[in-house]
Amino acid sequence: MRIAILAHEKFPHRAKTALGVLRYTDDEVVAVLDRDNPGRRVAEFVPDVQDAPIVESMADLVGRDRDGDGDVDALLIGISPIGGAFDESWRADVRTALEAGCDVISGLHYFLGEDEEFAALAADHGCEIRDVREPPEGLSVSRGVADEVSAEVVLTVGTDCSVGKLTTTMELARAAREAGHDAAVIPTGQTGIMIEGWGTPVDRVVSDFAAGAVEEMILETGEDHDYLFVEGQGSIVHPAYSGVTAGILHGSMPDRLVLCHAAGTEVIHGYESFALPPIEEYVERYESFAAPVRETEVVAGALNTADLESEADARTALDEFATAIDGPATDVVRFGADEVLDAVI
Repeated sequence: MRIAILAHEKFPHRAKTALGVLRYTDDEVVAVLDRDNPGRRVAEFVPDVQDAPIVESMADLVGRDRDGDGDVDALLIGISPIGGAFDESWRADVRTALEAGCDVISGLHYFLGEDEEFAALAADHGCEIRDVREPPEGLSVSRGVADEVSAEVVLTVGTDCSVGKLTTTMELARAAREAGHDAAVIPTGQTGIMIEGWGTPVDRVVSDFAAGAVEEMILETGEDHDYLFVEGQGSIVHPAYSGVTAGILHGSMPDRLVLCHAAGTEVIHGYESFALPPIEEYVERYESFAAPVRETEVVAGALNTADLESEADARTALDEFATAIDGPATDVVRFGADEVLDAVI
C-alpha cells in the first residue's frame, strides 16, 4: 500500500506515530504532509527511516496522474495531540483524501468515522475510514492468568510518555528474530497497531477492562511464540496516563521489564510543573507495583539519545543511565539492541 502521513507542524520530534510508521512499516510512504517544511525530505531530519518528500498538503499529491508518483492509497494521521483530539486545520487534507478515493487511517480518540462530513465522503467515494483506537467488543476484567503462557513476556516501561517504548519494543523483537528466536510484538497503542495490523488500544478501553484486554492478547499469542514483547504506554508516575501503564503492567504479568528514558529529560512532557523522579526510583516503583500480581524486575534500560549530537555524549549518558538502573543499557537505534536483548533473553 502507498500511504501519505500527516504530521503538520510536529515533524519530526513531536510526531511519534509518523516516525514509528516511517521506521517500521512495510508500506511505501509516498510523502509526509508538513506545512512547516514543504520541499524538503524526511532524510534531512531523520536519516535512519524510510525517506520521502515533504509536501504542504494532500492536494499536492492527489491531483497527479493516478499511474504516476502521486498515486496514494491512504492518508495516515501521524500525530496525536494530548487527549487525541482532531485539529480542524487538518480537515481539508482529510476531505481531499476521501474525495480522491483514498482510505484514511487514524489513531485519534476523535473517531473520524463518526464525523458526519467524513463518513458521507467515504460512502460517496467508496473508501474506508479506519479508526484504530476503537477497541474490540467483548472485553472483560483480567483473570490474572497471563503468566500461564509458555512464552516469556517482556514489557517496555517508561519514565515518561514519548521516550521510546514502541521503538524499543520493535527493535528488541527484530533483534530477537534475527538471533533465531520466535518473537512477536503485542501492540497496545495506535502506532503499534498501525505497524503490526492488529492489537488493542489500551488507552481507549474501559478502565476495569484494561488489564483484561492485555491479558487477552497475551493468551491469544503466548503459545505460538517463544517471546512476547509488549508495547508499553505512559509512565507509572504520569499524572494523566499512569492508569494505562498500570493496566498493561498487571495485565501482561511480565517476566522482565526494560526501562525506557530520553536523555536530558527532567520534567514530564506536557506537564512541565511535574519533575521526573530520579531514575533509580523508577526501578523500585515498577518492581514493587508489579509484585503483588507478578514478581518481575527491570533487567535493562533503553536510552533515547536522539537529542545528543555526539556519540561521546551519548556514551556518557548511557553509562550514567546504566549505573542508575544497575544494569545494561543502550540506545537501540543508535547502537543496536543486542546488549539489552542479551539481558532479556
